[in-house]
Amino acid sequence: QVQLVESGGGLVQPGGSLRLSCAASGFTLDSYTIAWFRQAPGKEREKISCIDVSGGTSSANSVKGRFTVSRDNAKDTVYLQISSLKPEDTAVYYCAAARYRWCSSGATFAHWGQGTQVTVSS
Repeated sequence: QVQLVESGGGLVQPGGSLRLSCAASGFTLDSYTIAWFRQAPGKEREKISCIDVSGGTSSANSVKGRFTVSRDNAKDTVYLQISSLKPEDTAVYYCAAARYRWCSSGATFAHWGQGTQVTVSS
């Protein structure tokens, strides 16, 4: 059974950091491009970071310089280090996998995790 499981979310104060994990089971991640999305209440889902098969990354302007995506294929896990958190970063964070080499519009994210909640509040 193909599955992605996110973890690492929680309540953090503004300016704080978290590391989110996205672990794959039922398949190996090394042939997949992985993206992180988030969705805040009442807002559309936003693609925030992506890492391709070769380790190339891209990020949305809203998180550039604060969020870093990385992958450990040996552990079938992708990470999202989120720093300098702001209240507007509060959302459910999802990872998704696409059987595609690059973080481009051609990637179709067919596999999704259940999400992990990140709440930034003092």
